[in-house]
Amino acid sequence: MNPALRTIDVTWPAPAHVRATFTTRCGGVSRGPWHGLNLADHVGDTPAHVRANRDLLAAAISLPRAPDWLEQVHGNDVLELDCGATGRQADAAITRVGGRVAAVLVADCLPLLLCDRRGHEVAAVHAGWRGLDAGVIARTVRRFSRPAHELLAWIGPGIGVAAYAVGADLRTRFITADVGNASAFVAIDGVWHCDLAALAHRQLTASGVGSITLAAGCVHADAELFYSYRRDGVTGRMAALVWRASA
Repeated sequence: MNPALRTIDVTWPAPAHVRATFTTRCGGVSRGPWHGLNLADHVGDTPAHVRANRDLLAAAISLPRAPDWLEQVHGNDVLELDCGATGRQADAAITRVGGRVAAVLVADCLPLLLCDRRGHEVAAVHAGWRGLDAGVIARTVRRFSRPAHELLAWIGPGIGVAAYAVGADLRTRFITADVGNASAFVAIDGVWHCDLAALAHRQLTASGVGSITLAAGCVHADAELFYSYRRDGVTGRMAALVWRASA
C-alpha cells in the first residue's frame, strides 16, 4: 500500500468474504482545496488527478474491479448494479455478484454499508438529511432478498452533532414524520443541532435491521483526516466501498 494512503477498516460482523473500507483524504495526488485522495470527479478537481487517485485506491486495497460510481443527487433511488441499469443517478447501490463493487462518495453525509449475514448481497448508501427524509435507507433494505432481521449495517463517519447546526424547520420536518426523531436533535446555545447518525440508526431499527455498527468520528472536526463540505466549501470526497470477494 502507498505509505501515505490511509483507509479506515470497516469493523462489523460480516462474513469474511465481504470486504469493505472507508477512505480518508490521506494519500493521493490532488492539490489545492482537494489535496489528498479526492475520489470525486464532480467537485472541480483536475480529472487526471481523480483518475490517478482512483487507481491508487484500487491498487492499495486490491479491488477486484473499478467501483460502480454513482451520480448522487441526495435522493432515494437504489441502483441494481447487476441488472444492466443504464442510469447512474442514484444514492444507493446493491449487488449480488462477486467482485462487483458498490460505492458512495461523502464529505459530511453518512456512508452506510449493508450486507446479509451470509454475505450474498451487499449495498452502499449515501445518507444525508435529504436522503434520510426521502427514505433511502428503507428503500435499500427492501431491495434485499433476505428479511431485514438478517441484515447487518455499518454507519461510517459523518458530520458530528456539535458541528451540524440546522434550522428549526428541519427538526420539525423529521419529528412530524416520526416523533421519536426528537432525540436526534439537541439545542446548543439556542441553535438546533442534528445527529445524522442517530437518525440513520433509528431508521435502520424501524426497518428491522438485525445488527447495526456505528463508527466513531466527526469528519468536520478532523481536517487532516477527512474532507468536509460544510467546513471547507470547495473540497474533495471520501468513499465507502463494499464487495463480495467470492463469485
